Amino acid sequence: MALELQYPPGATPLDPDEAEGLIPPGVTTVAELNAYEAENILAALSWIDRQRQLAVLEDEFVRELHRRMFDRTWRWSGIFRLTEKNIGVAPEKIAVSVHELLLDCREQLKTKAMSLDEIAVRFHHRLVSIHPFANGNGRHSRLMADLLLQQEGAKPFSWGAEELEKAGPVRERYIDALREADKKNLKPLLEFVRT
Repeated sequence: MALELQYPPGATPLDPDEAEGLIPPGVTTVAELNAYEAENILAALSWIDRQRQLAVLEDEFVRELHRRMFDRTWRWSGIFRLTEKNIGVAPEKIAVSVHELLLDCREQLKTKAMSLDEIAVRFHHRLVSIHPFANGNGRHSRLMADLLLQQEGAKPFSWGAEELEKAGPVRERYIDALREADKKNLKPLLEFVRT
């Protein structure tokens, strides 16, 4: 049976060839897919806990974290997308855009150009805007931001204190805050991440 998903508002649909990369057999609903991905992400969190040190702001880590988060779910986990989406830079610009983001973030941390929360929020927003992968960009960029905070000795964000994969008022607030950040207004996103 083919994978036919009803996406929540703000989600990026998969192309048919990307959907063919699904590893677990018999998955046909968003709930089933979310369950597999959640289990996969728990394994990635366990991997993170076993690491002595994480190179969060290295190009390889961006891909490795995505691979670890989704390697039991998607054959293309950890591989930058090859297709155009309703969001994100052109596929051929992904690697350079991610690299520039990492360099910029390192410089912001070095110069303490703004608060750590603002650096992490800008990092998250920009990574989501690049949209490097076919799926899982929101979860990946939120975890990247949290790991950046932890690496700098701060507590991770609460992200609205609810699961953001399901449609509802908290997800709507998150999507609205991202759209405001697209317009250079970071205040709603800064407030959201610590609620």
